Amino acid sequence: MVNQDLLLRPPRHRVERRAVLLWVVRALSALLPLAAALTAVHLLWSAARGWTGPALVVLAVAGPLYAVVMPLWRYAVHRWEATDDAVYAATGWFVREWRIAPVSRIQTVDTVRGPAEQLLGLATLTVTTASSSGAILIRGLAPAVAAEAAERLSEITRRTPGDAT
Repeated sequence: MVNQDLLLRPPRHRVERRAVLLWVVRALSALLPLAAALTAVHLLWSAARGWTGPALVVLAVAGPLYAVVMPLWRYAVHRWEATDDAVYAATGWFVREWRIAPVSRIQTVDTVRGPAEQLLGLATLTVTTASSSGAILIRGLAPAVAAEAAERLSEITRRTPGDAT
């Protein structure tokens, strides 16, 4: 008999809207060093001016577009849910990933708050499982929501017989 609750389905909860700003900041922090490096090559190496000029133009157009579109797209896709039976996560923007982690396979549950997340009042819920796919990372949660989910999942995991016990 297949447990209907563990079928692949869209998770119910969105991440916090502030996660969009976090993704914008991360996109810009990746693009700015690239733009600086291209500019330095363009200014210092005359033989590279034939390709660095057009590359800078492409970066000047595509970079801001990426920094605006990607975070909004990710926000539309990212969902999560933690039930008594499993953790569900849908992530990605260009390549989308849907994952289900049965509670019986959960090994550890943690919350993480990096500097940017702390500034924006966000947290990441990390659910480590006995899976070769690695941990499920649910980014962009309110710290209280992440802490409550971690506490709840830890308690359910302690009570659940399975691979992780």
